[in-house]
Amino acid sequence: MDTFDALVAEAAAAPLDGWDFSWLAGRATEQRPSWGYARLMAARLAAARAALDLQTGGGEVLDEAPALPPVMVATEAWPPNLAKAAALLRPRGVAVVRHGDPAPLPFTDGAFDLVTSRHPATVPWAGIARVLAPGGVYFAQHVGPASVFELTEHFLGPQPEARALRDPAAEAAQARAAGLEVTGLRAERLRMEFADVGAIVYFLRLVVWIVPRFSPDVHRDRLRELHERIAGEGPFVAHSTRHLVEARKPG
Repeated sequence: MDTFDALVAEAAAAPLDGWDFSWLAGRATEQRPSWGYARLMAARLAAARAALDLQTGGGEVLDEAPALPPVMVATEAWPPNLAKAAALLRPRGVAVVRHGDPAPLPFTDGAFDLVTSRHPATVPWAGIARVLAPGGVYFAQHVGPASVFELTEHFLGPQPEARALRDPAAEAAQARAAGLEVTGLRAERLRMEFADVGAIVYFLRLVVWIVPRFSPDVHRDRLRELHERIAGEGPFVAHSTRHLVEARKPG
């Protein structure tokens, strides 16, 4: 088995457990946003009465918060993540609820004074506005437009329409249309490096929306091109985009 085959086979067989990127240690890096979302979220949670964390993944980011409000709820749709979140968060008194779009949020009107989310796949603005109490706040870090599109377009070709999605200004307009006041919006473009093709395979298996329906077998020729490019030029460089949004329900 040559180096390319070994790297691809190793990454294709690696287990995917929750929202855990530790397998990539030493093989890929990603610059983090300057604002420090987990720290900012933790400060807001410590001051909240009742909070909801949407699309919590495996609960890893929420679990970083040293103090949680008296009422803390987290939602997740993907069964492996749901199980991991329940095991991690329920001992801390968090109610972990299975929920995925497009189903309405299964909570009463005005139930929460804080709603958070890190990298939601979709943002149910109307539902968020409904479950927030007057004066309540939505605080989240979103994936921005054309994030990691160096990989997306390597495998899928030019994606001009998709490049326009997740625009922070458009999302702010959607929040306002739902009745929220946007009180903060910051955006950054961040460098990523992949040191070998196995890191790319693992990343695309875990972050499934970068290359929908990605398969090491189906995309083998394009993977080999990346392998040869990395061997000749060094790490493959891509860029993620993130924006920090804070929106308040008028009180």
